Amino acid sequence: MRIIVHTGKGGVGKTSISAATALRCAEMGLKTIVISTDTAHSLGDSLEKQIGPEPVELYPNLWAQEVDARYSMDKYWGRVQKYMVALFSRQGVNDIVAEEVTILPGLEEGAHLLWINKYVEEKQFDVLIVDAAPTAETLRLLSLPDVTRWWFDKVMTLTRGAAKILRPINKVFRRDDNLPEEDAWDQVQLLFATLDKVRNLLTDSEIASIRLVVNPERMVIKETQRTYTYLNLYGYATDAIICNRIIPPEVTDPYFAMWKANQQDNISFIGEAFGELPLLRAPLFGQEVGGFETLRKLGDTLYADRSPAEQMFEGKTHTIESLGKHYFKLCVPLPFARKDDMDIYRSRDELTLRVGPYRRNIVLPYALWDLEIADAKFEESTLCIRFGSAS
Repeated sequence: MRIIVHTGKGGVGKTSISAATALRCAEMGLKTIVISTDTAHSLGDSLEKQIGPEPVELYPNLWAQEVDARYSMDKYWGRVQKYMVALFSRQGVNDIVAEEVTILPGLEEGAHLLWINKYVEEKQFDVLIVDAAPTAETLRLLSLPDVTRWWFDKVMTLTRGAAKILRPINKVFRRDDNLPEEDAWDQVQLLFATLDKVRNLLTDSEIASIRLVVNPERMVIKETQRTYTYLNLYGYATDAIICNRIIPPEVTDPYFAMWKANQQDNISFIGEAFGELPLLRAPLFGQEVGGFETLRKLGDTLYADRSPAEQMFEGKTHTIESLGKHYFKLCVPLPFARKDDMDIYRSRDELTLRVGPYRRNIVLPYALWDLEIADAKFEESTLCIRFGSAS
């Protein structure tokens, strides 16, 4: 099974790209499901079909779903949350407030990951397309297994220990304090095991690909650079950049001349920003993209004779790894490059590499902003730059 996740800045056309990709896969004979993990669902509008929280078959080989986070939360977290709400309420906390503060951090986003695991385990589909939320929400979603582990280890372990003590006391005094049975805690363990499993799935480049959708606008590209850097930091494989809404050459109206020129400059900048990643291009259509007819045209333009389900790039254009507290190493593959034909320029949040006439612009994660370059050297055709504390 192949998993393809489309993400990018809000408004760049992720939903149309996801719907067109899913339709293309289905028409190539691949059993395909496309799911929306954006709370502001618009997948049904793009497909011009009524869909909901359960999969709906829309077309031969094509299913669609708009994930209902609340339903998934109730399913995986409800029993334990009811106990914790009761616990807070007895301490004088308003029921509504108690319900909000007992939601596991990030669980609303994490509900989407649980569906991914379900479809992988059931092996019903050949391709799963994810129409993801805008970049900030997607990064929170993908980092969820790391972020919530602390919460679970500290808070839930303490609460579970209290439950073991209180349950027999309550039975003696015949009190019902809504303490969860042991299998409720097993359910929480299963939840975390599932999140870890999905993390492993999405970091396996042979199974999953992240595809970044951009418009040819400098601000959009810069934000997408940051997303790409953080995806590398978490170990997720990006295999393509999709540039959407490019003004086609046949548009000759002088009104668009400056806009077209800016777009071409920005498309060149995409090459600097993302290195060897394949760039797929989609034009700005003369009509709204919605419904199978226009989605089919979009898919044809993007993929031509290619299958969207194939892995489009193997490896990473750069990696960042921790070497301990306040020390990091950034590695950029540069085969055939010579040291005497290279320059490095550093600003606080960016690094620019020049090799001959070509430039590569890399946005640095926040953890590196206040660190200095300790050294830079080639290791097996790869430029490795070490960052360390100035003190």
